[in-house]
Amino acid sequence: MSKVFIALQTNEDSRPIVEAILADNPLAEADYQPAMVKVSAEDTLVIKRETIEELIGRDYDLQEIQVNMITMSGYLDEDEDEFRLSWKN
Repeated sequence: MSKVFIALQTNEDSRPIVEAILADNPLAEADYQPAMVKVSAEDTLVIKRETIEELIGRDYDLQEIQVNMITMSGYLDEDEDEFRLSWKN
């Protein structure tokens, strides 16, 4: 199996995003470094708009994630509700 990941800047905006990713992907692992956090998982990683909104207390457009994103690995499939990274077979 191959891991997919997303790396985000470490700042106040990305902290609830990382928390949401870890809540929605219980097998995901977070690697915290001084300037970034890399969240990885086997095969698939799902980021849900609804979970982020619950944590930040406001509407959230998943396109906002790109402001704090450093890089990602995997095939991206996104709509207005989910941002999904996976390795297609």
